[in-house]
Parts: sequence; C-alpha cells; structure tokens
Amino acid sequence: MKKSTATVSVSVTEQLCLSLLHKCKTLKTVKQVHAITCKTGLDTDRIVAGKLLLHCAVSISDALDYARRLFHHFPDPDVFMYNTIIRGFAESDTPRNSLVAFVEMRRRACVLDSFSFAFVLKGAANYGYLRGGVQLHCDAMRHGLNTHLFVATTLVSVYSECGCVSSARKVFEEMSEPNVVAWNAVLTACFRCGDVKGSEEMFDRMPIRNLTSWNVMLAGYIKAVELELAKEVFLEMPVKDDVSWSTMIAGFAQNGCFDEAFGFFRKLLWVGMRPNEVSLTGVLSACAQAGAFEFGKILQGFLEKAGFLWMISVNNALMDTYCKCGNVGMARLVFERMPENKSIVSWTTMIAGLAMHGNGEEAIQLFHDMEASGIRPDGITFISILYACSHAGLIEQGCKYFSKMKDVYGIEPVIEHYGCMVDLYGRAGKLQKAYDFVCQMPISPTAIIWRTLLGACSIHGNVKLGEKVKERLSELEPSDSGDHVLLSNIYAIAGKWKDVATVRRSMTDQKIKKTPGWSMIEVDKIMYAFVAGGKQDKITQEAYEKLREIISKLRIEGGYVPEVGSVLHDIEEEEKEDSVSRHSEKLALAFGMARLCEGSVIRIVKNLRVCRDCHAVMKLISRVYRLEILVRDRSRFHSFRDGSCSCRDYW
Repeated sequence: MKKSTATVSVSVTEQLCLSLLHKCKTLKTVKQVHAITCKTGLDTDRIVAGKLLLHCAVSISDALDYARRLFHHFPDPDVFMYNTIIRGFAESDTPRNSLVAFVEMRRRACVLDSFSFAFVLKGAANYGYLRGGVQLHCDAMRHGLNTHLFVATTLVSVYSECGCVSSARKVFEEMSEPNVVAWNAVLTACFRCGDVKGSEEMFDRMPIRNLTSWNVMLAGYIKAVELELAKEVFLEMPVKDDVSWSTMIAGFAQNGCFDEAFGFFRKLLWVGMRPNEVSLTGVLSACAQAGAFEFGKILQGFLEKAGFLWMISVNNALMDTYCKCGNVGMARLVFERMPENKSIVSWTTMIAGLAMHGNGEEAIQLFHDMEASGIRPDGITFISILYACSHAGLIEQGCKYFSKMKDVYGIEPVIEHYGCMVDLYGRAGKLQKAYDFVCQMPISPTAIIWRTLLGACSIHGNVKLGEKVKERLSELEPSDSGDHVLLSNIYAIAGKWKDVATVRRSMTDQKIKKTPGWSMIEVDKIMYAFVAGGKQDKITQEAYEKLREIISKLRIEGGYVPEVGSVLHDIEEEEKEDSVSRHSEKLALAFGMARLCEGSVIRIVKNLRVCRDCHAVMKLISRVYRLEILVRDRSRFHSFRDGSCSCRDYW
C-alpha cells in the first residue's frame, strides 16, 4: 500500500515539474524548477531531465550553457538528449559545437536517427562547413537516412550555405516525394548561389506553392536586385502576409528606391495590415537614407498612436532617421524618451548622429554617460566616437579613445578603426603622420585606408604624397574611378594641367567612368533627385532658372566669385564657372528655394563630398536670403546659417 502511494506521489510531482517547466520563460525560473527536481529525485528521471534539457537548449535564448552543464551532469544520456543538445548548438552562435556533440554521440555508440542527422547537418550549414557536410552526407547514406525527407531537405540547405547549388539540386532530384518545404529549400539554394534562372525553373515546376514559396521568390529577387521581377511576383501573389510587405519595403529601401518603399508602406496601411518591426524599420531606413524629414515626422506620429514606440529597434531606427535628416535635436528627444533599457545600438546610434553633425564634445559626453550607465562599448561604438573626434578636429581625444579601446576594453582594432585614425590625422593636415601610421599598421592596409589618405592629400593639396599613395592604390584597385578623380583634383589645384590630362586620358583608355554626383531634396513629401549634367526636364529647367537668378543676386549683394579651383579641366574661366554651376546640390537648393515656403529649412542629401564652390554658395545664400540650409554629403552634415557652416570649414 505504501509503495502504491509513493508511486502516485512521484507521478504527481513529475507532472507538476513538467507543468512548471512549460511555464518557464527565463533561465532563473528554469533553475528554480531544476532545484525542485533535485530535491524530489526527479533529476535522474529521463523524461523530466530530457524536457528540462530541451527547454534550456531550444526555448530560452540565454540558457544553452546551462543546458550543456545539465547534459554533462546526466550519467547516461540517451539519443533524445544527444539530439536536443546537438539541435541547441546547431541553432546557436557556436554551431561548430553541434558537430563535436555528434562525434561524441557516435563514440558512445548511440543509435542514430533521422533527427540526429538533420540537426547536425543544420549545424554544418550554419557553420558553413562543406567538408563536414559531405562527410555527414556519406554517413547518412551508410545508415540509409540520406533520402529521408527531413534529412535530405537539410542536406539541400548545407550545400546551399556552402555555395554548391549543383549538389543541392542533385540531392533534391533524388528525393522521391519532396514536400513543399523541400521545394522551398531548393528555391532558396538557387537564389543563395546566384542562380536566378534555376530558381525560376524550380518555382515553375512546383506542384504546390505555399506563402513561404512566394516570399522566397520575393526575397530572392530583392537580393539579386531584380526589383521589377520582385514587383511582378508581389502583384501575382494570391495572399500576402507581413513578411511579404516588409520584404518589399525593406528591400526597396536598401536598394535606394525610396519612393517605392514609401509607396509600399502606404499600401500596407491602406489594405488594413498592421506593420511589423521589419517594415517599420525598413520605411524609417528609407526616410533616413533619402533625408525625408517630413515623412519621418508623420511616421513618428503614426508610431506613437499605434503603440510601436515600446520597440527598442523602432526607436533606434527613428533616432537614425532624425540624425540623417538633419535634426539631431529631435533624435536626442527620442533617445531621452526611450524605455530605460536602452541597448548598445541606441547609445551608438545617438553618438554616431552627434558625430555626423560635428558635435564632437557632446558625443564624447554621451560616451561617458553610456559607460556610467553600465553599458560596455563595443567596436562599433568606438568607430562612432573616433569618427566624432575626426570631424571635430579633436586629435588628442581621438588618440586617447583609440588606446582606451585596446587597453581598457580589450577590443582589438579592425580596419575601420585604423581608417578613423588615418582620417583623424588627414583632416587635420597631419599627412606625414597619417602616412607613417598606415605604414606601421599591424594589419595590411586596404584600398579604403589608402583612399582615405588620398582624400586628405586632395583636401590639403599635397601632390608628392598624393602620387605615392595613388601608386599603392593602383596595386590594389587599379580601376576605381574615385581614386583617379582625387589624383586629378590634386593636380588641378596645383595647376598641373598636363598631369590632369594624363589622368583623364588613362581613365578614358581604361573605360573608367566617374561616379555621377546626385542630390535629393524633399518638397511636399515628394523626393526629387538632381544629377550633375543629367538630362533636362521641366523640373531641372525650373531649377536652372532659379539658380541663374540666385547666382546673379549673390554676385551683386554677396560679392560671389566662383571657386573654380576644384574644376578638373584646363579650360577657359567662363567654362569653369559654368561647370561648377551645374553641380547637383546647387540645383537641388535652387529647386527647394523655388518650391518651399518662406522660412522652411532646406534639407539636401548628396552622394559625394560637397565641393568648395558649392560650400561657399550655401554660406552666401544662408546670409543673403536668410535661409537655414542642411546638406548631408558623403561623410557629414553641413548646417548653414547666417553666412557660416557648422563644420567651420573643416570637412
């Protein structure tokens, strides 16, 4: 009778533990349940121990290490336990450990099943371990499991991740009755390996398509920058979910098609769908890249009303939008109002925004506030703070943070950190020091490092060093148009027109074309783009007419004399003046002045560095017309007010 009572008691306790475990959401609560199992002796029960292990390895994000300790503590783990720990490692940041666990499982002569192979193959895929994947494929064949649907589908993913589309397709073709998951896997494999035609062929052959199939095609076309094909698929889709919409919004934004991204977001709202985190950050990213400040403000109102501002990632994207649209004050307001648990991304975004606007001292203070709050800076944070020091001319502070990164936080500098230091010295005119720094780097300088130094030589007109740096660049990237233009610019400023002609002739011979300058401006929530030397239409004609009027007024009232030193051709003075007048940022500014209401802040985004003449014109216009002008060029913001610029002519 006593034995029966004890059995019932254990059974009830077991059910209670399993019930409690099911409700666990954190590692702390899992540990509490584990303590109960230890007290009741259920820690040696295979069912309870297996469920506990599964929960730690798969369901709770930060409990994998605890799962590993549980696994090693159990005296004789069975195949379920091994499969669980392999699965946990396969889906973690350390997928290689899944292969180690699988080898140990084989050594213990455990019975392998389809789950064993599927999970370890997932680990090999995530680790990008082709050799291991091939060995596992052979092992699965020996066990007669290579044609098992679950195993074969994962094999397709392994070969896909390792770039072997032919092997992935071969495995797929050997499957007797592939289901829609297998079809989707081979679709993904083709796209991942750049085989767009193969994906289309597979998609056409599919006997049954589900929503995932359509979304794979969307994502694949976006990745391959086949945006028109993505549009066609999107229109053909019988059903669209939040993944479909967010793929289009984020994808078009990432490819610079901002108007289309905004259009998809408007349609998403119009059809009554609630946007998700990806679509929201995608459309905010489009606003940030395009400098669409007004649209960004409308989005913030929507986010507040719809209750999305509890999401840290959305707040971060909103902050980034305001920073890149030229309103660092609004960004700071978003930052201050964020929930208390600001992430490292939140702090770094705000520091980068201040840096972009040249507010070096404020960025440094925020960095100290972050340290005081207990947040440990990472490598990206240090890129932002070094960038801030560089653009504010804070050389001593920049050197201090570069040392602090290594000595205090143990972060080994990568190429981006070294690039910031070269930029720090180069902007300040310490070109020889910058060159020596590059030569003493413990890692090989990339083309970007040398290009940064060449840009500094162009700014400060150092012909001798510029030629030396260009030689290094020619060894690394001989066909880069920007390098040729920078060297040509150095020669032009020095008046060496024969050398300018030689560089230009070399570009023509090698069929190297200069990247065209473009500028964008938002007027009445519509983005307008202007390209230097582009085709004229009604919009550009309107801009040219207004620009002629503005230049005439500047000559009379502002004493404007064109800065033609940046013109790269040995041509007549009048032609040089005409050349600088066609720069895209001037056209965007003129169009904004013609269309925007009086007193409006004019915001312009440019893909290249603002030239000296355009910079001078912006300063004059801000004084003569009493306008506030914000220009975001390739590297920073310029805020023009009352005849001066926030960069203090240091850019």
